[in-house]
Amino acid sequence: MPTPSRRLDAPPPRTGNSEAEVLRGFLDYLRASVATKVDGAPEPDVRAAAVPSGTNLLGLLNHLTAVEGATFLGEKVTDWQATFLADPQDGVAEVVARYRATVDRANEVLDTCADLGAPLPRPGRPGPSVRWALTHLIEETGRHAGHADILRELIDGSTGR
Repeated sequence: MPTPSRRLDAPPPRTGNSEAEVLRGFLDYLRASVATKVDGAPEPDVRAAAVPSGTNLLGLLNHLTAVEGATFLGEKVTDWQATFLADPQDGVAEVVARYRATVDRANEVLDTCADLGAPLPRPGRPGPSVRWALTHLIEETGRHAGHADILRELIDGSTGR
């Protein structure tokens, strides 16, 4: 195993005091953590299943991109299991860039949502409340950020946020 890379853990974010500022601050903190965990991971290890479920680092970020798109942008996902696989032609940089671009688009939608109790805008159907969507993405991103921590450490010993 290569010499472990140790990064300092980033402390929890300092946010404003409103509910929206706290929720968005923690979600952005987790988003940055998981993208950083994948960014720079070596090929082909980033695609290797290090656990019996087949979970791999690149697939986790691909999945989170789909979750962001479905939750905040109303994109349809027909096969959630398939979102855990990155296309073979997509490298780390492409998957990370796609995730960050989706997050940017999601934040543009959130910037227009002043009421956390209001539904997210969805053409032709009701969306979940902004509050529910933010809470769900904090849970989903946090869960997979933990998986990514372990997978990255198994790949090259890298730890920290």
